[in-house]
Amino acid sequence: MTTNILTDISKWRLRSGPSGIPSVCSAHPNVLAAAMRATAPTTLPLLIEATCNQVNQDGGYTGMTPTDFRTFVCQIAEEVGFDTGRIILGGDHLGPNPWKNLPVEEALNKAEVMIAAFAQAGFTKLHLDCSMGCAGEPVALSDMETAARAARLAKVAEANRPGGDIPAPVYVIGTEVPIPGGAMEEIKELELTDPQAALTTRKVHEAAFGKLGLVDAFSRVIGLVVQPGVEFGNHNVVEYTSRKAQNLSAALSQMPNLVFEAHSTDYQTRASLAALVGDGFSILKVGPGLTFRWREALYGLDAIAEEMFPNAREETLRSVMERVMLAAPENWDRYYDGSEQERAMMRHFSYSDRIRYYWPAAAAQDAEKTLFSLLDGVDLPETLIGQYLGAQYAAVRAGRLAPRADALAHAAVEDLLYDYIYACKD
Repeated sequence: MTTNILTDISKWRLRSGPSGIPSVCSAHPNVLAAAMRATAPTTLPLLIEATCNQVNQDGGYTGMTPTDFRTFVCQIAEEVGFDTGRIILGGDHLGPNPWKNLPVEEALNKAEVMIAAFAQAGFTKLHLDCSMGCAGEPVALSDMETAARAARLAKVAEANRPGGDIPAPVYVIGTEVPIPGGAMEEIKELELTDPQAALTTRKVHEAAFGKLGLVDAFSRVIGLVVQPGVEFGNHNVVEYTSRKAQNLSAALSQMPNLVFEAHSTDYQTRASLAALVGDGFSILKVGPGLTFRWREALYGLDAIAEEMFPNAREETLRSVMERVMLAAPENWDRYYDGSEQERAMMRHFSYSDRIRYYWPAAAAQDAEKTLFSLLDGVDLPETLIGQYLGAQYAAVRAGRLAPRADALAHAAVEDLLYDYIYACKD
């Protein structure tokens, strides 16, 4: 059996090569293709993660099981020409969250089926998240109960390892994570994880794993999820401040085989991402920020198409997306407050990027194909690129980027990934 490349991530900073790794949390095919193209020239592996709500034995909101997701990713890699041997698949927030409205044993039984499916499909980075209460329980559970349930799921994962050339999985513990997809309100200040709380989390998980005879599995716990002081809401981003995180970062000296995993690093600057890695937050999760960039690019191309080919389409891409979101409000309605005008703006431009749930819709796919078909083979004027896709203007002027619709859209996502690759010092 091969060794999991993430097993010694805590030692990466002590040798040449990468000192951290981006975690691409997306099921958008163009985002994944861009991640592969950006990663290809580097020495980094490509870590792609799916959440428990996104992918599970019932299909999640993508309609994919873990095996389906693996096939999906490998098909994109084949199209891009990316070596699948460099891909690490991860499962995020694996626990009872999709079924927390059920009684606890029923929810945990479903979580066991889910993590078995992830393990059998060859996902080799598993984040165990059992912090949430189920029906009749408190919203948040104690450290000891959370750890006991996490160990229970780890035992199932260990029993369902596929063997062969698939390495043994590594685990990430800890549940002090921001709201998935970002907070709903404007955020002024965040409370960082208390260093002692981080040490306690590790200690109680070690005891819970040991109680179930999972000493070897616990030796493969590589990361602890903490709040380092980064987050985004609908309207604003809380930037990482290294000075405030020094006490938390110092706690890693008492956990020599662990790194910290930082969620919601979307929209952090390149400098802040590099500081996070330097301070031991070696796994940088990014998701909505990537699809936000894709939406920005498509809306820019949408506006250019209207300038160049007015009335050539029955409906603009943006108007289609508005129609699609209004027809199925369950993925945005309760997350966006304010006046109707404010909610309309957030549907398209919120940092939480809940529009990402609607790109797979048939009408959205048709509108996207129509847009790219209209612009296919067309050299877009530099002046319109400057007006509507300003971030790519300099590269087009310098001849580094073709003034074509597909190149411009993919470059928008790749540019963000380059910030993460730089931060990981590859």
